[in-house]
Amino acid sequence: MAAVSKPQYQCRECGARFPKWAGRCTECGAWNALDEVAPAPKGRAGGYAGEARAVPRPLDPEAVEAEPRWSTAIGELDRVLGGGLVQGSVVLIGGDPGIGKSTLLLQTLSAMQGRLRCLYVSGEESPRQVGLRARRLGLSAGDLQLLPETGVERILDTGAGLSPQVMVVDSIQTLYSEQLQSAPGSVAQVRESAAQVVRFAKQRGVSVFLVGHVTKEGALAGPRVLEHMVDTVLYFEGEPGSPYRLIRAIKNRFGAVNELGVFAMTEEGLREVRNPSAIFLSRHGEPAPGSVILVTREGTRPLLVEVQALVDESPLANPRRVTLGLEQNRLAMLLAVMHRHGGVAMYDQDVYVNVVGGVRITETAADLPVLLAVLSSFRDRPLPPDLAAFGEVGLAGEIRPVPSGRERLREAVKHGFRRVVLPKANAPRRPPEGVEVITVERLGEALEL
Repeated sequence: MAAVSKPQYQCRECGARFPKWAGRCTECGAWNALDEVAPAPKGRAGGYAGEARAVPRPLDPEAVEAEPRWSTAIGELDRVLGGGLVQGSVVLIGGDPGIGKSTLLLQTLSAMQGRLRCLYVSGEESPRQVGLRARRLGLSAGDLQLLPETGVERILDTGAGLSPQVMVVDSIQTLYSEQLQSAPGSVAQVRESAAQVVRFAKQRGVSVFLVGHVTKEGALAGPRVLEHMVDTVLYFEGEPGSPYRLIRAIKNRFGAVNELGVFAMTEEGLREVRNPSAIFLSRHGEPAPGSVILVTREGTRPLLVEVQALVDESPLANPRRVTLGLEQNRLAMLLAVMHRHGGVAMYDQDVYVNVVGGVRITETAADLPVLLAVLSSFRDRPLPPDLAAFGEVGLAGEIRPVPSGRERLREAVKHGFRRVVLPKANAPRRPPEGVEVITVERLGEALEL
């Protein structure tokens, strides 16, 4: 019987090691910073992913071949991944419980199993539960292999025997390593299990999907180092009660970050939304004050979303500033700019701003549409229904250009908008036919509209 190695504990702040756990690190004084770590096995090879001893080599970019990609047969997922699944890559997918992570991955493996050898590792659900989901979705299993297991060493031994090309681990929080004594889901177990899976994927060229749980704050559960170990991090987003799901790439070593994929949850699983601008545009029966269309950009895709604002007289000493889908501090800054350079005061008004459809806007192109919507609601004057806008507003009252202005203008024209307000620096030399391009250079010019 092999001797069980004693557990060791390492401080995540200073790296000091201790033979037993303590509430406080005696080296740096940090509290609750000791995590169990696996002892390094003797004879482990160094180098990239533990494959061999590393030796210096000349860097020759011309000799490096492009990474081959495998299509997942799901266009929106391929877009977020950067054009397909790269051989040997590790993709971490996080999201709230029940949002559709397992459904999407089961659909993905079902679509790929005819071309590639696939293995689905289920640590949370029994084979019967996975089979019921596959039957409900109308999926054809074919040669798809299902492994209900939580021991990471046994999973990798089975994977070495089956030699899959694509593997799904659902979820990383359920795995445990026999080298550690802590419970599954702990920081040490998640980190060690992920490290072994990543090493296996790099050594054997297996593309791995890892499913990660999300905390109440919306971050991936487990250590932050987990996001640094993998190649791609995808977040599943969706409003409660809404059938639409958004997949956003937070990190991608093989493609663009902040790429966005849109799906609709149906009785037969997730379906692609090939024209997401259409679902975020709510055509009103008649013009409504406080509504304007923003031409935003998510990754490489221009997107049209509706920005709504409601301005009402405040009974409070400190008026409320509430935003959904936008940064609240930026709204306060924009209102100050409008007061200073536009002569419109909101110090006695409650201001509410919402982005329709649950989309989160993080770029500055929303500045100008937000101010137009706020002023439209404040003066109770609706904007034309065929008007779209984009542009950044500076603290000096100038309208600054934003990237990819020509692609944004084309997207607005494609959806039937006939007037577009944009920064003067983004004005095209030859505007598209049938559209009036309104260029503005100062905030006062935009407010006069």
